[in-house]
Formats: sequence, C-alpha cells, structure tokens
Amino acid sequence: MRTRTLREFCNDTATLIRSGKPILVTHRGRIAGIFWPTPEATVPPALRRGLFGLLSSEIARQVKKRGLKEDEIVADFDSRR
Repeated sequence: MRTRTLREFCNDTATLIRSGKPILVTHRGRIAGIFWPTPEATVPPALRRGLFGLLSSEIARQVKKRGLKEDEIVADFDSRR
C-alpha cells in the first residue's frame, strides 16, 4: 500500500486513481483515510439518495444563512458558463 500526504493525494488524484492501488492518506503524520479504488463499484441507490438529501439540506441552509434569492443564484451560474 502506498502512503501519500493529503496534499500529495489532492495534487495527484487522477494518477493515483488510475493506478488502481490502495493508498494510505495522512495529514500531519496521522492517518486521514484509506483510498481503495474500485472502478467496477457503483454507489448504491439508498446511499445516493441519502447523500442527495444531506447535500440538499446543507445547500438550503447556506442559501438561507446568506440571504440569497433564487434569481441571484441562477444569475451567478449563468455568469460562470
């Protein structure tokens, strides 16, 4: 198993994913996680729904916290296309 710092992992993610080998990711000398590429794996529908719900809730919370309006968000997206 390869070991990479979090910074190295972030900077070289595409290459590391293509290698197909597991990687131990560290941050400040401590284990931050293990990346185990599985190209044939898919995200189960229940997990996908759960993640969608969590992300949607967080986005709604951030929009409310910042007092944004839908038309402002759409205009921002359009300006970046």
